[in-house]
Amino acid sequence: MEFRCRLGTDTGEVIEEIRVAESEPKLRQELEAKGLYILSLSRKGGLFWSGWSIARRRRIKTREFLVFNQELATLLRAGLPLVQSIDILRQRIDDPSFRATLNDVHDRVRSGAALSEAFEAQGAVIPGIYTASLMAGEKSGGLEEVIRRYVAHVKVIAQVKRKTVSALVYPAILMGLSLVVVSIIVLRVVPEFEEFYRGFGAELPLITRIIVSISTFFRAYFTLVVLGVGGAVAAAWYWLRQPGQLAMLDRLILKVPAVGQIAGRFATSQLARTLATLLSGGIPLVSAIDVASRALGNRFFADQLTLVGQRVREGEPLASSMAARGVFPGVAIKMVEVGESTGALQEMLTSVADFFDEEIDTQLSRFITIVEPALLVIMGIVIAALLIALYMPLLQMGSVLS
Repeated sequence: MEFRCRLGTDTGEVIEEIRVAESEPKLRQELEAKGLYILSLSRKGGLFWSGWSIARRRRIKTREFLVFNQELATLLRAGLPLVQSIDILRQRIDDPSFRATLNDVHDRVRSGAALSEAFEAQGAVIPGIYTASLMAGEKSGGLEEVIRRYVAHVKVIAQVKRKTVSALVYPAILMGLSLVVVSIIVLRVVPEFEEFYRGFGAELPLITRIIVSISTFFRAYFTLVVLGVGGAVAAAWYWLRQPGQLAMLDRLILKVPAVGQIAGRFATSQLARTLATLLSGGIPLVSAIDVASRALGNRFFADQLTLVGQRVREGEPLASSMAARGVFPGVAIKMVEVGESTGALQEMLTSVADFFDEEIDTQLSRFITIVEPALLVIMGIVIAALLIALYMPLLQMGSVLS
């Protein structure tokens, strides 16, 4: 493997070069043996554009990662040493990216590093909640238990995501079919009617002229329209890559009727369940809040949770810190307050997550019940309006002839 190195010498000189080694730990040992100071060390294989890096290493699939952890917990329960367990499991992985990650983890653990440190060194491909759970398990001596708890946590989160996506598939299909049908009518059917009516030399109705004008515009500037849409998508993607913009988008989504309520409940459920999982592993509340803020999918909620963590670090209760932000649901704040006062915060956070999971199911059912017929009605109105606009001249000519 090739590594991009930024090294310092005894004379204060900074050099950048590419070196080849079997693994990062071995390369570090070689460089340190030569008396070089490692300023930065990263695996080569990134594409750089406009100042930011796009790593070639793909994110590990959730299913494969869960299977690995389930098998690792089983081997540890059977009494196998950690290094031997990782060595057995890495040989069974088919995904080359995941296998490379496990090879590096195996080398680090065999060199004496803790399992949490080895996974944390892999960067963004490993969830922060996983490394934090491993750290807690290593300190408490219950590594196998925290791994199983993490697997259960991810399965519940994935199940809620799967329900949400499944509920939105049918409306998305309806929207896509509507766009396809309207595009065919505007780009292929309208021109045929336009040629037919042009032979009569009569003035067309206003609605027909509007439809014909729209069709003519899109056919004449189709390439420019496609390029414009592509440019808009690229600009939006670049804008979202800027610091703080993704949090702004998540905040706007929370304000969208119906959709915002579902997104807010999902973020609250994920937040509560992540905190409960970390607290059950023995991680202090302040550290758990910090890890949970990096694990949340909604960046606006994550930023707000970071501010909550700062107030908790100063000695303020979690419930009052959440209430001061004004974005977290009142029910969640009240339940957290009860959990803090009774000393059962972890159990209450789990109850909060279960409560909002049920709320998500209810909201999704209501949303789909309203959206599906609404989309069908809108699609029917649009297509009917197009057909009326196209056939109205024929109806008018028929009345004149009769």
